[in-house]
Amino acid sequence: MITAAAAGTWTLGDLEVNRIGFGAMRLAQSGPALVPGAVPRDRGQAVAVLRRAVELGVNHIDTAAFYFSPLRSANELINRALSPYPDDLVIATKVGQPRDPSGAWLPHARPEQLRGLVEENLRQLGRDHLDLVNLRVVGAGPVAERFGALAELRTAGLVRHLGLSNVLPHHLAEARAIAPVVCVQNMYGLGVRPEQDPFVELCGEQGVAFVPFYALAASGRQYGAADGAEHPLVTEVARAHGVSPAQLRIAWTLHRGPHVLAIPGTGDPAHLAANVAAGALRLSGDELALLDALHGGG
Repeated sequence: MITAAAAGTWTLGDLEVNRIGFGAMRLAQSGPALVPGAVPRDRGQAVAVLRRAVELGVNHIDTAAFYFSPLRSANELINRALSPYPDDLVIATKVGQPRDPSGAWLPHARPEQLRGLVEENLRQLGRDHLDLVNLRVVGAGPVAERFGALAELRTAGLVRHLGLSNVLPHHLAEARAIAPVVCVQNMYGLGVRPEQDPFVELCGEQGVAFVPFYALAASGRQYGAADGAEHPLVTEVARAHGVSPAQLRIAWTLHRGPHVLAIPGTGDPAHLAANVAAGALRLSGDELALLDALHGGG
């Protein structure tokens, strides 16, 4: 059995995690994520997948209070499945732009609203502090005031480590001038936003983890959509290793640097095992050159 340990480890602040984690975004619903009226996923299946993920060595789970569908909340499912939590489990959440009960996005939270959003995550997860909170940013405007509000919660002991989500390089510099930043979460993958490459490298140089979301997105398949054909080169290299294109995409992401973490999410136990196994896949220099060329022209 291949476990998440096969991908190696990275340290988020003082918390060591396996580089293959689990993203909870689609845990609460079937079909496309973060849309109003999403179909709730079977509760028993979601709980079973979470427990299996931990059995497979996953010790980094990414979630948010705004990951919900009618009847289901990712945080509630995590609490039910995994509490009391294993000592080595790191749960990362994010705050910044909440959704109303119908699932519609609300305006970006003001600094004084962030404490309430952090406390909401604490209640749902059943924790007295959060391991990692990422500030989710919308737009290119300054983040100092909002990140500063989270830094105050870190000082108060409600939050252990801070990160950023959906940001630009200048946001990272602005935030690091206020408090340590342990990770950046941005959309990124093979052929997806290659303009992020310098930012990925910058994070590595500064010892900041880069955590791509939608890393499995191919052309026409972002945000969990099922349409869009896979690129023939991806299919060819995957077949040579006896793996799926999705596994190859995860492996390519991990090859971008030791600071790059993967958080693929699924509600399917078989897909979970395949995602974790992708951490053991090693690509040759020639294969990486071909895939990197595809990425740059993607």
